[in-house]
Amino acid sequence: MHILILASYGPSLLNFRGPLIHDIVNAGHEVSVGAPEIDEDLKKRLESLGARVFETPLERNSTGVSADLCYHQTLYRLMKQLCPALVLTYTIKPNIWGAFAARRVGIPSYSLVTGLGFAFAGAKQGESFKSRVAATIARALYRLAAGFNRKIIFQNPDDRMDFIEAGCLKDNSKTALVDGSGVDLRHFTRASEAEGPVFLMISRLLVSKGVREYVAAAEMLRQRYPQAQFIMVGPHDGGPDAIDASLVVEWQQRGTLEFVGPALDVRPHIRRASVYVLPSYREGTPRSVLEAMAMGRAIVTTDAPGCRETIRDGVEGFLVPPGDVERLAKAMARFLEDPSLASRMAEKAYARVVDKYDVNLINRQMMTLLGLMPQTDGQS
Repeated sequence: MHILILASYGPSLLNFRGPLIHDIVNAGHEVSVGAPEIDEDLKKRLESLGARVFETPLERNSTGVSADLCYHQTLYRLMKQLCPALVLTYTIKPNIWGAFAARRVGIPSYSLVTGLGFAFAGAKQGESFKSRVAATIARALYRLAAGFNRKIIFQNPDDRMDFIEAGCLKDNSKTALVDGSGVDLRHFTRASEAEGPVFLMISRLLVSKGVREYVAAAEMLRQRYPQAQFIMVGPHDGGPDAIDASLVVEWQQRGTLEFVGPALDVRPHIRRASVYVLPSYREGTPRSVLEAMAMGRAIVTTDAPGCRETIRDGVEGFLVPPGDVERLAKAMARFLEDPSLASRMAEKAYARVVDKYDVNLINRQMMTLLGLMPQTDGQS
């Protein structure tokens, strides 16, 4: 079979779907991929996995109709050219406009919902009128697109429930559930114990990722534990949810945290840390948490959709309410008060990721749902 995979960000094809592309090709299928922002190096690396690579320009953070319609037309032309047996899309714009294009061409489409994101979370958190209108439109488009999908695959039960309750799906039998995108345990290998109390957060600089809460907790803790270090890794992002770049400069000048910026390889930063922190408002399944667990790090994350599934509170780390700086700081402080706690929880975290989130397990789930390998255990 010939499978077309569409993404909204080129590097994610390698970082998040690389093992899946590899496994599909190894199973004897042909894979084409399409995304914006594919440079020559990325193209070569994707081609080395056996994929044909196509640029599909997209304004990810734009709410303009004309730009999205141009993207839709690009996908339609690509599908007409390639005539794949099926289309797999992920993230909101490929999911919506890819489903519309596949419908026009007559190709079965599958949407992977890697998180409901701002279209759902933003409207619940009292954002601006413009943001609420954009969220309403996004949900309406998702409702239409989902009607054209053969299957909609979710990464956590909360997203599936919220998607259905928002009226975005008439036929609930179309849904399926997988345990995130998985993590490649050959790439993210177990690291030795870190020296000293070092906290790390890896994320795009967005309000909904809990960046502000992480910084506020760091400021509270630095007063009581001056030996503690706080690292932030991740790129600036556009859109209504973005953290202003001037704020990051201010945080650095105050000495609150070490801001690294974007990193192609996050493993050196995870090795430096003793505890990984992600205070996100909601996720699909946070890949950065799984990567930190795979490298043997304790976790502090939120009792929020997607995040709450990754760990068990008090076992591999701690769950805190989203948006609650005081509870976040208290959870982080427990590692400062008991230096051996991070090591004990790290052991449990590593065992959990091996048992539940190995990318090979997830890829088998995905390929079964796509009809690319025989059904073996009825997972859905």
